[in-house]
Amino acid sequence: MSNEIRPRRSVLYMPGANERALEKAKGLDADALILDLEDAVAPDAKAEARARVCELVLAGAYGTKEVAIRANGLDTDWHAADVAAIAAAGPAAIVVPKVNSVDDVRKIEDGLAAGGAPEATKIWAMVETPVAMLHAEEIAAASERLTVLVMGTNDLAKELHAEHVPGRQPLLTGLGLCVLAARATGKVILDGVYNDIKDPDGFAAECLQGRQMGFDGKTLIHPSQIEPANETWAPTAAAVEDARALIATFEAAIAEGKGVVTHNGRMIENLHVDNARRILAVADAITAR
Repeated sequence: MSNEIRPRRSVLYMPGANERALEKAKGLDADALILDLEDAVAPDAKAEARARVCELVLAGAYGTKEVAIRANGLDTDWHAADVAAIAAAGPAAIVVPKVNSVDDVRKIEDGLAAGGAPEATKIWAMVETPVAMLHAEEIAAASERLTVLVMGTNDLAKELHAEHVPGRQPLLTGLGLCVLAARATGKVILDGVYNDIKDPDGFAAECLQGRQMGFDGKTLIHPSQIEPANETWAPTAAAVEDARALIATFEAAIAEGKGVVTHNGRMIENLHVDNARRILAVADAITAR
């Protein structure tokens, strides 16, 4: 299980074929970047985009920012070359679309090993099909190298023949199953993208829903979405203050031998303290970023 606390409130896809966008990404306040070789790159530009993004990663172009590279899917002609190049570049992670099984994870793991990828290069598995929803726990538990699940909500809606509607009712079963799988296996889970960049209110509502469901952050398609995602998933100053006070109250009560501990009129126990410590750890990680 991974106990890593690293902010991934905002994880922005950047098209691997767009030099201007890749350069702009250096100054953006996203917690992490996914340099995309899949959907954002035309077939005749795949090789050039692969070389470009791997060169940027090797050169450390994005400093201390967490950078992943999204490969083309396992069933494509580009996958093997993508994995080999990504392994050699050694980014923070390889993102692979449409991971449907334990066997898929093992193939990715074997490809990274064959390419000499450093141990620091992790696997982020995109889960975006009904099969993946039904096997999410198995996928998440398939490898210690797999540290993040990424929801592919557009493809999931397509596979379900579902509509994109406010509140995402048609997707909630799948979203919930994947959050359960991530928490059962100690992995990070990122919510899917929001397609309408001209609808900030809808985006904000979906961010809030994702946070309330338990997602660790959101994948994004446009820089304008970074700030609201960062704000939504960052503990508020009031939450941090309350977490510190709750821990102090609990520790003082235990030291005094009290059997019942209350904070702001609520009875508290170890689970509340654990949650308070998690809030502080997230806040500290954001500050350290």
